[in-house]
Amino acid sequence: SGGGRPAWTGGVVNPGRPLKMAAELHPRSGKLIGLSNSNRTARRNQPVQEFNHGLVLSKEPLRDRDVFTVRIDKKVNSWSGSIEIGVTALDPASLDFPSSATGLKGGSWIVSGCSVLRDGRSVLEEYGRDLDQLAEGDRVGIQRSSRGELHLWVNGQDCGAAASGLPPKLWAVVDLYGKCTQVTVVSCEPPPPSAERERETIDCSNSRPDKFPNNLEPDAGELSVGAGGDCGNSNNSPAGTGGAAPGSGAGGVMTNDALLFHEKCGTLIKLSNNNKTAERRRPLDEFNNGVVMTNRPLRHNEMFEIRIDKLVDKWSGSIEIGVTTHNPNNLDYPATMTNLRSGTIMMSGCGILTNGKGTRREYCEFSLDELQEGDHIGLMRKASGALHFYINGIDQGVAAAQTPSVVYGVVDLYGMAVKVTIVHNHNHSDRLRRNNAIMRALSPDVGRPRPALALTPDSEGPDRLLFHPNCGQKAAIICDGRTALRPHATDDFNHGVVLSSRPLRSNEVFQVRIDKMVDKWAGSIEIGVTTHNPAYLQLPSTMTNLRSGTWMMTGNGVMHNGTTILDEYGHNLDRLKAGDTVGVVRKEDGSLHFFVNGVAQGPAAWNVPPNVYAVVDLYGQAAQATIMDDMVDLPPLPEDSSDGPTAMSPGSPCSVAGASTSTDLRFHQLHGTNAVITNGGRTALRQNCRSEFNDAIVISNRCLRDGELFEIVIQKMVDRWSGSIEAGVTAIRPEELEFPNTMTDIDYDTWMLSGTAIMQDGNTMRNNYGCDLDSLTTGSRIGMMRTANGDLHYYINGVDQGVACAGLPAEVFAVIDLYGQCVQVSITSSSGPLDNSLCTSNVTEKSFPIHSPVAGVAHRLHSKHGKNVVLLGEGCQAIRVGGYSHGIVFSAKELKADELFEVRIDEVDDQWCGSLHIGLTTLAPPELPSCPLSGLSPSLPQLRTKVTWLLCGSEVQRNGVLQRQNYGYSLDRLTVGNRVGVKRCNDDTMHIFVDGQDMGPAATAVPKNVYAVLDLYGRITALSIVSSSLMEDLESIKAPSLTSDSCSEGEEDSSPVESETCSLVPTVMMFLENHGKNIQLSNQNLTAARVSSYNQGLLVTVQPLARQQLFQVIDRLNPSWTSSLSLGVIGHSPDRLNFPSTACCLKRSAWLLQRDSVFHNSLKICENYGPNLDTCPEGTVLGLLVDTNNCLHLYVNSMDQGVAAQDIPSPCYPFIDLYGQCEQVTIVTNNVPAVGAESGDTRFQGDMEKADMVDGIKESVCWTPPPEVNPNKTCEYQALCSRFKDLLTLPDGYFNEDAKYNLCYCESCHKLRGDEAYYKRGEPPRDYALPFGWCRFALRVKSHCEVSNALKKWHIAYHGTNVGALRRTLDHGQLLPGTSSIFLVSQVKTEGPNGYTEPEENSAPGREVPRVRLSPTMRYSGMETFAPKVQFQDPRSHRCHQAQVGFQVCVRPGSYKVGPQTLSHSEPLDPRFSNSEIEWITKEQGGTLLYGLLVRVE
Repeated sequence: SGGGRPAWTGGVVNPGRPLKMAAELHPRSGKLIGLSNSNRTARRNQPVQEFNHGLVLSKEPLRDRDVFTVRIDKKVNSWSGSIEIGVTALDPASLDFPSSATGLKGGSWIVSGCSVLRDGRSVLEEYGRDLDQLAEGDRVGIQRSSRGELHLWVNGQDCGAAASGLPPKLWAVVDLYGKCTQVTVVSCEPPPPSAERERETIDCSNSRPDKFPNNLEPDAGELSVGAGGDCGNSNNSPAGTGGAAPGSGAGGVMTNDALLFHEKCGTLIKLSNNNKTAERRRPLDEFNNGVVMTNRPLRHNEMFEIRIDKLVDKWSGSIEIGVTTHNPNNLDYPATMTNLRSGTIMMSGCGILTNGKGTRREYCEFSLDELQEGDHIGLMRKASGALHFYINGIDQGVAAAQTPSVVYGVVDLYGMAVKVTIVHNHNHSDRLRRNNAIMRALSPDVGRPRPALALTPDSEGPDRLLFHPNCGQKAAIICDGRTALRPHATDDFNHGVVLSSRPLRSNEVFQVRIDKMVDKWAGSIEIGVTTHNPAYLQLPSTMTNLRSGTWMMTGNGVMHNGTTILDEYGHNLDRLKAGDTVGVVRKEDGSLHFFVNGVAQGPAAWNVPPNVYAVVDLYGQAAQATIMDDMVDLPPLPEDSSDGPTAMSPGSPCSVAGASTSTDLRFHQLHGTNAVITNGGRTALRQNCRSEFNDAIVISNRCLRDGELFEIVIQKMVDRWSGSIEAGVTAIRPEELEFPNTMTDIDYDTWMLSGTAIMQDGNTMRNNYGCDLDSLTTGSRIGMMRTANGDLHYYINGVDQGVACAGLPAEVFAVIDLYGQCVQVSITSSSGPLDNSLCTSNVTEKSFPIHSPVAGVAHRLHSKHGKNVVLLGEGCQAIRVGGYSHGIVFSAKELKADELFEVRIDEVDDQWCGSLHIGLTTLAPPELPSCPLSGLSPSLPQLRTKVTWLLCGSEVQRNGVLQRQNYGYSLDRLTVGNRVGVKRCNDDTMHIFVDGQDMGPAATAVPKNVYAVLDLYGRITALSIVSSSLMEDLESIKAPSLTSDSCSEGEEDSSPVESETCSLVPTVMMFLENHGKNIQLSNQNLTAARVSSYNQGLLVTVQPLARQQLFQVIDRLNPSWTSSLSLGVIGHSPDRLNFPSTACCLKRSAWLLQRDSVFHNSLKICENYGPNLDTCPEGTVLGLLVDTNNCLHLYVNSMDQGVAAQDIPSPCYPFIDLYGQCEQVTIVTNNVPAVGAESGDTRFQGDMEKADMVDGIKESVCWTPPPEVNPNKTCEYQALCSRFKDLLTLPDGYFNEDAKYNLCYCESCHKLRGDEAYYKRGEPPRDYALPFGWCRFALRVKSHCEVSNALKKWHIAYHGTNVGALRRTLDHGQLLPGTSSIFLVSQVKTEGPNGYTEPEENSAPGREVPRVRLSPTMRYSGMETFAPKVQFQDPRSHRCHQAQVGFQVCVRPGSYKVGPQTLSHSEPLDPRFSNSEIEWITKEQGGTLLYGLLVRVE
């Protein structure tokens, strides 16, 4: 090269050196590729809409040693995956180009990500650099060596041999896939000798990962013998000098053998599936001894990934994963890996443990304890020595900076984790394509016809104003950079920042049109300028968060660097609608001006520097915007289809079939284990949808007739899984079908559509069918029809997708697989309504809130309606699915005076005449017969049953008789987007509203008890509600009195009750008028109620929370939902707060208490804090307090739960999220006593004498069981234990008749009370443990004073027994000798459960020794040896459980002897009590008194 820089490393080809072969691309390429620059540059067209069809090949075959090198010019963030490169023996001149490189067969080797594939099949995992991580400007090359090996080169560095035995004639292949959208060929010649010499040794500082660990002997065929010896790292010595021990299987490491579990494992581990699956035996009896390790050390940059297959809901704690230097052959496996004190790094929960000690408490936001079945956990030791963990493929960052060179992967199947499987990523590209298909499916522009826009030549590109491809994480750029949108606008309200692709010129107007709005959020579009270059800007969630170089118009104010500089400026942007325009210009004098609909709003700022970029923030309601310029006509506004599903056109097959042929189609009563059939067989749903993704197959109740359409509508989806609904037909009768996990597992007589693939008997017979089921969303409809000639057709939203397959047998059943994201479907025949409510279903324990498509509305449609109507979105939307009539719908409730009932037109069908009818009726829908309402009039003018006033066209009618002509706006002119409403005013008149405008009185003398009535007639086929109901002022509501006769359980020296220490500051707190959409305030803004749905219930107080001021609320619950209230504080003024749907979306200076965790700016910072708020019963008093040290405390029923968070700013404002079950809260003022406060003088617990305390409860003078109040009145565990007690048929006379004396010690209940684990009792005081996990039922106790005074000095202990001994024990009122079992009499030297131990020295042979075993802790007395388990069936749920019983007793001091445990346990059973003092023996009659019956249920 004449001493110059080699051409292969430069950006241009060196013209002074002739190329051995042309560094050009072949003119034939993938269908989306455009070539330029003399066929050296390739660009994938439509880079945001399409992710594949970007294949290019070299013009000529590669010569040996030539490196065909390309530079990545452009990438986009819309997709997963990136450039793929390799070689193929296929001649491009005759090649039928596949959609991607991994589809090449016939001798093709492709590097995809960090995998090497031959003819589409993986042959090498974790090879070289991960191509997905390369950036713009990086160079990547491919080479066939003289030895016939394939080598990858990245930025001039050889990644080693990827494959061998390559044929001599090969073409280079480059796939512009996913993120990679443009490349340029920079060279094609051999590397310099220096680079090839580097290939012969291992470079320790090289950024490419080493193929094998350096401390193991390299394979002579790949690496030189002394490789790595001079790297300066002692850890890189060969194995023979301190590497793997003999017998470690080091020889196996030299090959690309797959990672498996080592055959030597924990004592309870069972291996299967060729040692890829590990399972812990006896998972309900044992929780540890489940350690497994890999069969060989991990290579650098090698992913070790496992999938959780099975969990049990019994233990605390779950899976732990990490690495260890210990060789499994030589390791004496511990019970848990965290017991190892050397060479071990484990992730446990959300923290990192090194050698058993915590080194990072909050490593990541995911906790392993919260993962579900199907989740993936991975780890990787990087070549740099850094250890990374991956949760479901997401890198959690560096867990440990310096990890030893030789480490084995280790998994501890601890606690809940029972079964895992190693995941080998053999389908890297397939997984990327599936993710891409899902992402593309969620884009509203996919499949929508776009206006034909001429491709602008490159030369004009820099002059046009376009959006830069680097945009907010929830935004996307389409239409060649002219349009920006938030594809999931109803799910997120921010992260929608987009910038111009180049700086604005002076006096250049940047103007955008709002294309699309959603009515879910507060706030809207914001526009401005910034000095930040979008190519390098880390985009914030909202542009007003940037603190430098930024000017934004937001609402009707102007902000500079996040600070308001103009309060009242111009038109309020929050009031704009779709079609309005906003603009910005920087003038030559440095002033900044904004425009709204072309009208200048005046100067907003001065001294703005030149070369600023335009910024648009698609915030809140703003969902899509397009740049306006004069170069190309603007595309039409997109149809507003996001607010409701597409209605079926009357011409679709459903309307042809008619009611008579489809009314009997239902889902069969036989179905998959996770499926539930409701609504008379017309609705199917998958229960536990966030923890289960399959086993939910449903099938039609009969075979389909020829030409009969079986159609369902998707009503519910979850954004958790990959994949979605699968649909098809089967010839297998439901009675003969053994329902598999997924229907594609069936290998006979079954035809299914999965994604875009037609599958027969589990095998793909056709790809790229006309539709993609994975792309469908809520409201989409899927239909299947077998024609008379045996063809199978699919219909999507009523549109025939063509023949899917032919030759079907005569009798086939329709099959729906509710897989992955798809949760609920209903049959869309005209035979009746759909029950869209899951909240009233009692078939699933884990129901979930329903996401209303029209978020935040309060009005609903009644379930009684015309027979051609289908209701969606909890009754918020109505669709007419057939014909032109039978579309009458009613409001769910009577309208109050001056209450507007308003709907929006979603769809019209111009093949029909006529339009919507609207009015009021005295006909009460609840009085109508059950659906289908075939007897209901086909249209509203024909309704004669009761008095009805309606507007038809522009005529007002009463019971069909004309009352008025030419009344206002004619309804015949309604179109999509128009709003129509009806109101009964206080003066008994009916008013009609069109687009918010009152048309005046239409009728008079309208009575009070009327319902709104509408008729989806003729052209109008779909509508949705946009109004909210009125809420009567609840001035009479007062906080419920929650006084109690007792305090919570606490130690004798505990602090005083909080009603004394934290007296309420006189400052009266009240809720701010600005709040979530579904909130109604009353009671002088002290009471807030959520009046609709399950979210949009966020509240904040007007006043900041002063230090040491306790802010408390009382809540009211609705058990129809799951989850409940959350609360916390924000560190900024709430005046400009845009209220999201839930509190977990608050990500700026927010501290949130949710369930039993603490979050800061939506990131979890603490777990297991206080009680689970989801289980707090109605009436619980929750409080917040910030102490003088700026620490946040939660109070539950006046009990301080400790510090939840630190460094709380001042001022801070309390906020509450009325979510799920919690529907109302009231602020506790000074006149509302808190739980635990007593009337009269308050007595501190610390002032009580020891004899006055039993479990921390104050006693009366004449001793009776303490009046303990179980705060969790709705505790399911206590109810289950109570049902078991009822099955024992014990006489009620033994139990205290007042149920409030019963006490549950489940985790939620004892945390709500603030219980300590141990208390003292008696004289002298002696420790005893509370029976956590048990439920106590109070027994009757003799109440005369002598017994009372004596018992105050007695100790507390526990006695485990069996069910058969309960009655005899209760009959005697104490633990008598020989009553441990009515079936067992223990003899001398016989040692049995709760029996008798060795005799005294003076005892006679064979004589019974009257001794009874007790213990101060149920951890000992509750062991199965003493309290054997019995199985029972819950009479309510019919589920089988296991139960144990025991007694809590008072025992007289001095009547028992303390001794060691007799079960020979080596580990401590209770941390407070030594095993040598954990068993008490008593032989005195009258020395024990039964205090409570204890029950534990599994």
